[in-house]
Amino acid sequence: MKKPRIVSLLPSCTEIVCELGLRDQLVGRSHECDFPPAVRRLPVCTQPKLNVRASSLQIDREVNALLQDALSIYQIDTGKLKQLRPDFILTQSQCEVCAVSLSEVEQAVSGWVGFQPRVLSLAPNALADVWNDILKVAGALGLAERGVEVVARLKDRVESIAARTRHLPQRPSVACIEWLDPLMAAGNWVPELVELAGGLNLFGEGGKHSPWLNWQSVRERDPEIIVILPCGFDIERTRREMSSLTDRPGWKSLRAVENGGVYLADGDRFFNRPGPRLVESLEILAGIIHPAVFTSGHAGVGAREAASAFLRG
Repeated sequence: MKKPRIVSLLPSCTEIVCELGLRDQLVGRSHECDFPPAVRRLPVCTQPKLNVRASSLQIDREVNALLQDALSIYQIDTGKLKQLRPDFILTQSQCEVCAVSLSEVEQAVSGWVGFQPRVLSLAPNALADVWNDILKVAGALGLAERGVEVVARLKDRVESIAARTRHLPQRPSVACIEWLDPLMAAGNWVPELVELAGGLNLFGEGGKHSPWLNWQSVRERDPEIIVILPCGFDIERTRREMSSLTDRPGWKSLRAVENGGVYLADGDRFFNRPGPRLVESLEILAGIIHPAVFTSGHAGVGAREAASAFLRG
């Protein structure tokens, strides 16, 4: 039986495919798909239309300008995509800013003659949706049983964290920041991760898109812990942009700043990718929120890689 050829246009989809053991069937990827490292050798089928090296504020302005003109933020290399002759194309319809959308992919392949790939679109808003998406991909690729096994394994890891935090006497208040300028709180699955990790999430609502965040609200609620995990940014990129936050009035008087409770996290690799590594994101958060409980082992190397030392501004 012929093994299906797969093109993934979303990093989390790529990671799901690889978690299911189908790395060798991937024949193309998006410009952002970079894990596991071996996928970087695959042909790239997309590129951004904006300057991804610009500041947070400039990126926001460019995104808004493109969307106001009803333009896509990304460009599909339709020639390359057709040359790869995929049986499946994986994409998303959750966020028009995060990656190539379902409608764009459908338009790109609509005129193809001789073969028609199946386009599989994911739209996770909450942690349960991520598990269901893994099952959806596995089922579409003829690996339903393996999908169940993968999800069960990931859920077990989540429960092992939740079981240790469920009855802790203290739940520190946590603000997770997903964009620096303009300020945005983390939504979707991140509030769930905070609660599972034993924290009290202050901003953003589980299962709903990330909301804009009023700085005065941050000062009034005065979080004990601030985790900064901008979408698409690694730790060093975030560190370079921290002045847009640390220069705000009242920053140095926040409890999190005074007590060393400000952390930078790798939003690009972990928190902003709705795939298997959300479990590692949970382990990272648990190590940040309850370091005395998760000092080693379960939080593991992931926390040391993804969370930097605090900043005092």
